[in-house]
Amino acid sequence: MYETLPPAGPARPSAEEANQAIRHLVETRVDDEWPAAAYEFLLGEWAAATREEVGTAAHR
Repeated sequence: MYETLPPAGPARPSAEEANQAIRHLVETRVDDEWPAAAYEFLLGEWAAATREEVGTAAHR
């Protein structure tokens, strides 16, 4: 069985980094406008990082 390599490119942020970015986005929004696209992107990054961290911890 072959193991797939992670895609090349910028490293995904840690779950904590993504969480901090989400908090910053929410706290600094302008005119109570909700930045839906940015929030959805960061939420996806947080979810992926969380899955990766849980998977890594499970293999220890």
